[in-house]
Amino acid sequence: MYLTSKHMLMIIVIMMVMSLIMITFSKKTICEWQKSTPFECGFNPMTFKRLPFSIHFFLIAVIFLIFDIEIIIVLPMTLTLKTSMIKMWLITSSMFISILIMGLYHEWINGMLNWTK
Repeated sequence: MYLTSKHMLMIIVIMMVMSLIMITFSKKTICEWQKSTPFECGFNPMTFKRLPFSIHFFLIAVIFLIFDIEIIIVLPMTLTLKTSMIKMWLITSSMFISILIMGLYHEWINGMLNWTK
């Protein structure tokens, strides 16, 4: 069953009409000034260019990413416990977790986790 040129023309016309209707009635055609401005970190970029930004937000985000990656690595480690040698698995997992604990201790000693400086 082959399409003739009349059928193809009718399909193209229907597609164009449907596209025109979608563009006309879409919500994105309604433009508001507040929605079209960039909004970064809760600050209006059009008023003050250099506002002081607390570095603690950045440090907490980095700590979150470190422990998020830790979870991504530790969860598959438990699945490999059944297929690998237990002694080697214990050595690698304890080394990995001890490095993370030493990093957390370093951040704690340097006061990166203290919000009330």
